Amino acid sequence: MNYKQTENWILNRLPFYQSQGSKAYKPGLDNIRSFVDHLNINIQDIKLIHVGGTNGKGSTCAYLSSIIQESGYRVGTFTSPHFFDYRERIKVNNNKIEKDFISQFIINNRDIIEKLELTFFELSFGMSLSYYIEKNVDYAIIEVGLGGRLDATNIINPILSVITNISYDHTEILGNTLKKIAFEKAGIIKQNTKVIIGERDKDTENVFIDIANKNFSEIIFASDYNSKFENSEIEYFNKNIKTVVQVCRNLNDEKINDNTIQKGILHIDINTDFYGRWTVLNDYPKIIFDSAHNESGFIHLSKQLSSLEYDKLFFILSFVKGKNIKKLISYLPDKSLIYFTSSNMSRSMSHNEIEESIGEKINFDKNPNRVYSNILSQASSDDLIIITGSNYIAKEIFL
Repeated sequence: MNYKQTENWILNRLPFYQSQGSKAYKPGLDNIRSFVDHLNINIQDIKLIHVGGTNGKGSTCAYLSSIIQESGYRVGTFTSPHFFDYRERIKVNNNKIEKDFISQFIINNRDIIEKLELTFFELSFGMSLSYYIEKNVDYAIIEVGLGGRLDATNIINPILSVITNISYDHTEILGNTLKKIAFEKAGIIKQNTKVIIGERDKDTENVFIDIANKNFSEIIFASDYNSKFENSEIEYFNKNIKTVVQVCRNLNDEKINDNTIQKGILHIDINTDFYGRWTVLNDYPKIIFDSAHNESGFIHLSKQLSSLEYDKLFFILSFVKGKNIKKLISYLPDKSLIYFTSSNMSRSMSHNEIEESIGEKINFDKNPNRVYSNILSQASSDDLIIITGSNYIAKEIFL
């Protein structure tokens, strides 16, 4: 198979959560353990950092990668989802995994992939570990896919675990209370391994403390500490920076110091091609893509909007099934001009599903490009256009 055929096989043959939802989610670690055993790789020589939480995982991974690169190390990152290219998920020092590596990996391991009936995520994670071994990385930052306790990434023994925050998302799988969600996220806390919790919250802190104590693990709440490095204009980035600083402080690596932390934060765009969190795509009119897709994300989005000046405010919104859209859009400013659309994903909410969720008629066009063009034709240079709700809508508008 050439690369295009390989990519199509990965995306269309294997159970893929982003397109199929919970039907593609296989909780448990037996499959991925069997796969990694088959690959016969030893990941113990890599310093692994495990990053979980509801929101902020992506920016936390990006800041950590940038800082570790500035410290002179080779660092792998395994993140999800991808926005434009499957290879975004697996990188070393911001270089995407090579197409030839992916094609050869599938050729070499297709039989075991099919025998174990691996999911898309299990395959991708196993491939990432094999790639990091080949590239001889010093550190690898591993982002949890969903939850933590039963996530495929939880086979690793990291030098540090990180949980950014807890809010409502994937409640059909993780539970319908913050304590239940926190319990699943806390599953990445390992014995005798420090854990950094981004935000102390009265509803969840005791869950983390209890599980850390049972594992004889030191627990650190980053929000308890002051930091001189929060220099982002975006509020929730500063929360994540505070978490990242505590991670760096507790790596006990003399090459990762105040100087490299500062450089890594300043050079995040250069070192990581960080995309999807308050990404400014144009200035006049200002066009911003943000991957907010749950209640916490929309609350942060609303706070950030309050600091901006504009004439008209346009939204292009797309959602996957299961979202309480009426509640999410309640956080948007009054007089927002809201246009709904859908992505090609089978989980994308249809016109009727969105209207049923909201309880009123909406502006809807199933073609994202047409919606975008329509808004551009109306917008003046002083207007603001926000594209949000789904990670996948950007690809369909801009590619």
